[in-house]
Order: sequence, then structure tokens, then C-alpha cells
Amino acid sequence: MFDNLSDRLGNVFDRLRGRGALSEQDVRDAMREVRIALLEADVALPVVRRFIDAVTEKAIGSEVLKSVTPGQQVVKIVNDELVDMLGGEETEGLTLEAKPPVVIMMVGLQGSGKTTTTAKLAKFLREKHGKRSLMASLDVNRPAAQEQLAVLGEQVEVATLPIVAGQQPVDIARRAMESAKLQAADVLLLDTAGRLHVDEALMAEMKAISSVSTPTEVLLVVDSLTGQDAVNVAKSFTDEVPLTGVVLTRMDGDARGGAALSMRYVTGKPIKFAGTGEKLDALQQFHPRRVAERILGMGDVVSLVEKAAETIKEEEAERLAKRMAKGQFDLNDLRMQLQQMQNMGGLGMLAGMLPGMKKAKQAMAAADMDDKVLVHMDAIIGSMTAKERERPGLMNAKRKKRVAAGSGTDVQSVNKLLKMHQEMGRAMKQIRKMGGLKGLGALLGGGGMPGMGGPGGPGPMGGLPGLGGPGGKGAPKGPGVDPDTLPPDLRDMLNKK
Repeated sequence: MFDNLSDRLGNVFDRLRGRGALSEQDVRDAMREVRIALLEADVALPVVRRFIDAVTEKAIGSEVLKSVTPGQQVVKIVNDELVDMLGGEETEGLTLEAKPPVVIMMVGLQGSGKTTTTAKLAKFLREKHGKRSLMASLDVNRPAAQEQLAVLGEQVEVATLPIVAGQQPVDIARRAMESAKLQAADVLLLDTAGRLHVDEALMAEMKAISSVSTPTEVLLVVDSLTGQDAVNVAKSFTDEVPLTGVVLTRMDGDARGGAALSMRYVTGKPIKFAGTGEKLDALQQFHPRRVAERILGMGDVVSLVEKAAETIKEEEAERLAKRMAKGQFDLNDLRMQLQQMQNMGGLGMLAGMLPGMKKAKQAMAAADMDDKVLVHMDAIIGSMTAKERERPGLMNAKRKKRVAAGSGTDVQSVNKLLKMHQEMGRAMKQIRKMGGLKGLGALLGGGGMPGMGGPGGPGPMGGLPGLGGPGGKGAPKGPGVDPDTLPPDLRDMLNKK
């Protein structure tokens, strides 16, 4: 959702980095462009003023203008101020230490995604915190709202309060409290009714439910696509209900990002979660620093590694690692990797989370290369026989025509896939000659991949089995390799390092 803002800021900072020295006027000119970019992104005017004043004051200091890399220093200041604007260094989670059942009350306008977010949150609490939840729908106004939550409850395997026709929201809240105690639930999630706009009746109902249930958390669910309206809604609720946090939905949409950047300053409440898709696992904790770094094109490798840890099955990784160690890599292995990329959100999601991949993402869009490419590749491999997948060398012209017809593609696409597999297989063999990924890590300066072991211990994935460990001191040295014998992609990677 921050693509336009990210592009505008990227252009400003590219110009700053390109200069050996900066004058005060250079900084002020750059800040003028940053101000326009933020206003175009629909960030609230008071927030923009405060942000620009803070950055300008720090950026025109002598330690910046006289530093060796003034452009980089300005980018760092902007990054730090963005983190501050989004909520600071601390990632504020839910308060779950209270006496059970911990009541979480979901509030917001109609259509903001409250019911779906309630189910996503229940799934998140079960999988990440091991909490047993009970969900209750207090929405008696919207047709089938209670039935919708019951269906979502079955999908996420979380209990829902049985529906009693004609019962009013406050009575449902009381019954939910009793039922949660009887079922020994850790958390009770109350999905309240919404309105098309903030009105007195809605606020009176929220207050009555709050007094009956005494919630530990009151989360406001707002649609980030509504821009500054989302901030105004948040302000209205803050004045009436004791909010503890905000959940921004549709953060994967094409909104301009102003709601996310203004929310903390206007409401004083932290953004605790972000909805990033329609699926029931598309809910992420909101990390201000990670979001700021993505806006500035620095990527979000930590989130990428966490996503990989969740989606990549350990036994599959172990099997692939063993095959790589032997220099084996067939089309079944390639297919598994393509499916893992799809599970992690596809090419667009991965490109957006890797540092410096902004231009690559634009090139992919220009070449009309999207996630359908992964689906087509999977279809091509799926149209092959088991023997052909294990031995791609069998693929002659006749077989290629049959596979192209079976997958709904053409022979050219089949050839591209086979060439890609060939290049990857060649790279695997070269890595094996270097002593496996451990040797490659030593050759690259002892880094290794994030989450696959590296300096300072393994990352969030704890090091996948068989995929090497920390390089650096004591790491095995790779044997001498003639760079000219390496595949082009691997040679480029080594040259960059």
C-alpha cells in the first residue's frame, strides 16, 4: 500500500545520496518534496508538519552536513522519525496476563472487517500464544452476522457462542461471559455491531457492553482504504470508548498509506495488528520499524524469514538439503520450491520484502510477470510423467509438445522452465564443490542466509537442518574455485559481495 510514497521518497533520497556534500538549502529542498509526498499519501496535515520540522531540525545540524555520507545520514533521520510516527521501537501486543477469561472487545464501523478480523485474531491467539478462545457475535442488526461468525469459527477451529434469536447485545455479552467461564476459555472475543457512521445509539451500546464485560482490550478495526476518514473514525471512538489499540485492515490494498502514518499521532493509541489479505491467516503484528524500512525501500527480511519459518515444512527442507548435499536437484524439487514461494505470498510479496528489490519489482511488472508465472510453471511440471520429473533429460521435442498442450502453455514456456532448472542444478553442483552452503557462507565472508545460521547465532528459523550454520570464525573454508567456471547468476552474486 506504500508503493507510491516509497517511490517518491526513493527518488528524493537517490538525489541526496548522489551528492558528495549537502548544503542547508539542499536539505530544505528535499524536505519540501518529502512534505508533498506525505500529503499526497493522505497523511494528516498536523502529522506532516511535526514530521518535517523534526527531520529538518536534525538534518541541518553540523554533524550531518559535515559528515562523510550526509545523504545516508538524512535517510537514517527520516527512517527514525518514521518509526516514531508509526509508534516507536516497541511492538505493542495484546495484554493477555489478566484473570481469564481475558475479554477483547472489537469495535468499528460496518464494513471495516470486524467479524473476519475477530476470527483471524482467535486463530492467531491459538497458534501463536496457545490460548483457548470463545467468540461471540453481538451484532443483531446486520443480517446473518452471527451466522457468519459461527461459520468462520468452524474454519479456524474456535468455539462460538450458540445463537439465541431475539436476544439483545448486552444480554448476549452477559451470556458469553458465563459461557467463557464454564468452558474455561482463556480469551473471550466480542464482535460488536457496526453502523454506517458514528452515532449516539452506537456509542451508547458500546458503553453498555463495556460496563457489563469490563474488557481488557478494546480494539478498533478500521479499513485503511478509507484514508483520512479512518483517522476521523478512530478519533470519534477514542473520545467515547476506552480504546487500547487499532487494527488496520486491507493493508495489502492500493491505499495511499495515510491512515497508517497518521493513526498513532491522532489517536494516541498503538496500531497492534494489520490485516494483509482475505485469508484467515493474513493477520500480522504491526512492527513500526519494519514498516518504516519497507517504506524507505530497505526491505523487511525479518518478516520474510518469519513467514518462511511458518510456511516451509521442516521435513521438506531437510530432504532438499540432503539432495543438495549430493548435488541432486530434479523438477520435483523445483516444483516444491515454486509452491513454497506461492505459500509465502508470491513473487510480488517476496520482492517487496527484500532490500533493494524495488526496481526488480517494477521490472517484473513491466515484463507482465506476476504470480501467474508460478502457476504456469507448476502446471507445466504437473503435466509431466513421474519419470520425466525425475529425469528432465528425457524431454525431447515430442514430449515437450505433449506437456505444453497438457498445461495450456507453449513449447517456449516449457523450454524456459527446463533452462531455469538446468541453471539451478548447475549452481547446486558448484555449491557442493565449494563444500556445501557452509563453504559458500565462508566464501561470502561468513554470512549465510537469514534464518539459516549466521553471525550471532541462528535467525528466527533456528537454522534449517542440514543447511549449514554460522560462518566466520571456525567455519570451514571453501576450496579454491575459479569464478569463470561458475554459472552467470552465481558469479554475479559473488562479484557483488
